[in-house]
Amino acid sequence: MSARSACELVRTVSADGGLSVRALVATPLVAEAAARHSTAPTASAALGRALMGAVLVASGAQDGETLQLQFRGDGPLGQVTAISDHLGRVRGYVRDPSVHPPPKNGKLDVGAAVGRGILAVVRYHPAWREPYTGIVPLQSGEIAEDIAHYLVTSEQTPSALAAGVYVESDGSIAAAGGYLVQTLPGVDESVLERLEVTIRNLPAPTALIKSGLDADGLLDALLAELGGRARERSTPAFHCACSAEKIRRAVSLLGRDETRAIASQRETVEVRCEFCATRYELAPDEVGSLVPDA
Repeated sequence: MSARSACELVRTVSADGGLSVRALVATPLVAEAAARHSTAPTASAALGRALMGAVLVASGAQDGETLQLQFRGDGPLGQVTAISDHLGRVRGYVRDPSVHPPPKNGKLDVGAAVGRGILAVVRYHPAWREPYTGIVPLQSGEIAEDIAHYLVTSEQTPSALAAGVYVESDGSIAAAGGYLVQTLPGVDESVLERLEVTIRNLPAPTALIKSGLDADGLLDALLAELGGRARERSTPAFHCACSAEKIRRAVSLLGRDETRAIASQRETVEVRCEFCATRYELAPDEVGSLVPDA
């Protein structure tokens, strides 16, 4: 199965029951996000890592739950936001998609693009009285390390997370994927030791994907010394729920005076969705019809 044509998340538990393991190949998902937002290579890598991190973490959530990751750094990239539900439907954006600082040690310098600051994580479910929010300092700005730090410190779940994006010289996405391994209650120390050795010797996810591995192959590599149980599969995808109706509703919420002022200009109003870059146009008469009644 080609990394360019497949997008899949595979989940399992190690044979001993001590580890939850998730592997993701998301090359087409990240490629779509990069194309929608016209991101420069470093911005593509940052956005792709955030999208995949959201998918990997949210895949263990309750039905109907959503997860938002918001990286608020002081780097030139500005805010990086990704939102995923438990099915892997994910959307996101970077504040400045043109950011592309000089490479560091031959690699895209996502850490410099993001900078120092905080990671804010919001979990939400319609049945909850209020969302759960956790905030931690950014450790490196490299995205995956910061998410893993959040999981350990705010959710008390020891985790190993990797998320990589390989960007070609022409800006195209050649490979994108990653994995998340989390400990479960009662995990044996010897299992953790074997896992640490495996991860330490494992090539980067993008290298494995470029070599031809799919999500099952990534999972096999992670569980080489441990074995696994039955596998669950899903197909993550870039998905935004924006619509022309929601845009009209948002314009109507501006208030009577501001909506009337916009309508009086008799010009077509263009609104761009921040998350998916879809553009909507509202004709002057359409804007006028949205003016709230007195």
